[in-house]
Amino acid sequence: MFSGSMVAIVTPMNDDGSIDWPAWDRLLDFHLESGTHAIVVAGTTGESPALLQSEVVELTRRAVAHCRGRMQVIVGAGTHATASTLERVGSLSALNVDGVLVVTPYYNKPPQEGLYRHFMAAADVSKAPVILYNVPSRTAVDLLPATVARLAAHPRIVALKEASGTSARARELLAACPGDFALLSGDDATNMELMSLGARGCISVTANVAPRQMREACAAALTGDFARARQIDATLQALHRDLFVEANPIPVKWAVAHLGLIGNAIRLPLVELSAVHRDTVRRAMQLAGLKLEGQAA
Repeated sequence: MFSGSMVAIVTPMNDDGSIDWPAWDRLLDFHLESGTHAIVVAGTTGESPALLQSEVVELTRRAVAHCRGRMQVIVGAGTHATASTLERVGSLSALNVDGVLVVTPYYNKPPQEGLYRHFMAAADVSKAPVILYNVPSRTAVDLLPATVARLAAHPRIVALKEASGTSARARELLAACPGDFALLSGDDATNMELMSLGARGCISVTANVAPRQMREACAAALTGDFARARQIDATLQALHRDLFVEANPIPVKWAVAHLGLIGNAIRLPLVELSAVHRDTVRRAMQLAGLKLEGQAA
């Protein structure tokens, strides 16, 4: 159901902090033309903690209408609390999306049984397939393979975005979960390694700036042509690394602005990319063969 190159898409903003709707359309067209398999609206890279729920709804509605079945639309719906997660999953899953991405509840460190009940409750109210999201580096909680295997029995829980970035974890998950449950990499740098083990694709930050290359690498991996997949991925390794020189999405928004697609605006408490890191990100883009057009500061 979910596979290939899926972009955790940035949210374009004007200098006053409002959403730049014409730029949103440009980004959607950019990914349609590049062959991106799916977009994830209002993920971490989309600044979900800084978005109003009304903005997430409008971003999603516009994406669904714009893509019209040509590209899958997934929306981030998880919060730190079960009650608010159920409210968001229920409303967002009703917008004709292809799926909802539900992150582990952050900050409060629930045990595995709490995580299991949280995700089961979210799946029960969802009108769309559910993708679990495990990113321990941000949430301070780790969704373990045994819990994922229990959750995979729910008919609407169909995939996991795993951002721990280790082959050992990927092997555990693939061994524990049924064959039709999709493991998706949440870490660009180790995506090819995970796909070689059986992951079905990547929910990517790099795809914001190099969508064609990410699509081609994932497509090659899915056909078993790992020589070709790794060849393409080698040109992207600097991006995989340097788009995280500061907290995501600070570097990637600067990079997308330098492709001429959006302005270089971001919401507090995040701020624009530090001057000391700009040459690093610029070099990574050039190594990937990208042409820099926008010259945002």
